[in-house]
Amino acid sequence: MKMKTILSGMRPTGQLHLGHWVGALSNWIKLQEEYNCLFMVADWHALMSEYKNSGEIKGFAIDNVADWLSCGIDPDKSDIFIQSQVPEHLELLMILSVMVPLGWLFRCPTYKDQVQQLKDKEVNTYAFLGYPVLQAADILLYKAHKVPVGEDQLPHLELCREIVRKFHLISKTEIFIEPKPVLTDIPRFLGIDGRKMSKSYKNYIALDEDDQTLEMKVLSMFTDPERKRRNDPGRPEVCNVFSSYLIFKEEYKDEVRDWCVNAKKGCRDCKKMLSDILKEFIAPIREKKEKILKKKNYIEDILEKGRKNAKSIAIQTINETREALKL
Repeated sequence: MKMKTILSGMRPTGQLHLGHWVGALSNWIKLQEEYNCLFMVADWHALMSEYKNSGEIKGFAIDNVADWLSCGIDPDKSDIFIQSQVPEHLELLMILSVMVPLGWLFRCPTYKDQVQQLKDKEVNTYAFLGYPVLQAADILLYKAHKVPVGEDQLPHLELCREIVRKFHLISKTEIFIEPKPVLTDIPRFLGIDGRKMSKSYKNYIALDEDDQTLEMKVLSMFTDPERKRRNDPGRPEVCNVFSSYLIFKEEYKDEVRDWCVNAKKGCRDCKKMLSDILKEFIAPIREKKEKILKKKNYIEDILEKGRKNAKSIAIQTINETREALKL
């Protein structure tokens, strides 16, 4: 039986961090054992917010792929490619965009939120409004059956499904698949300030963080604001440090909860122990990444192989799309 296809990607807008591991990479590693996976460096999507600093995108793309490989993405099991190196993405975007009413885009709940969050980037643009249509083109180009997404991206995936229905209605064909979501187990991972871990907020711990910086960041992490003194009982359910234990050392959760609610240890002691746990987690990723980046043309060869495989699928889909519309 032919394996079903999954497409996922990341925007190369900066360093990857623990939030990327929790929200995507840990899931990708499992999915590549069960599906035909295409993992895309979404540089066109990155350009939508980083057009003023476009010269940085290429470097971040290589750095991000090095992180993917270091975390366990296997180029023998999955295709890794750069979005802009497959021009068919933009061709399908053009075709789909003529069918998408503006109302569908304005009603996306993430649009206004992101325009506000990224106001310093000046993303109130034609391209950024059409961001979900490019996402749909990415997915449909490879006829992906499933797409790993966070809960905040579900409206975009539903828009993609609506676009499929409208295309089929207009063309009187059934060439695309309505993709289904694969939700991450942990919907949101908090940064050191208690907000969602994000490059935009600069509240992240990088996947290749050095030990000294990592320890400094963990010691600054947001905890229970009502625990002001060492002997005050804490509330683990509102503590960012405790939520990190649940992800990276779940077997310690009962012990850590006991320390906190019964004031057996101070927050600094708890943070120091978490710091050691995260150092142990990050060290092999950082070391593997250093070795990968020293291999001449290693990443470029992987990306070229992925591009060729992605291109062969994309051309076939575009030909079918043109035929369906009698272009």
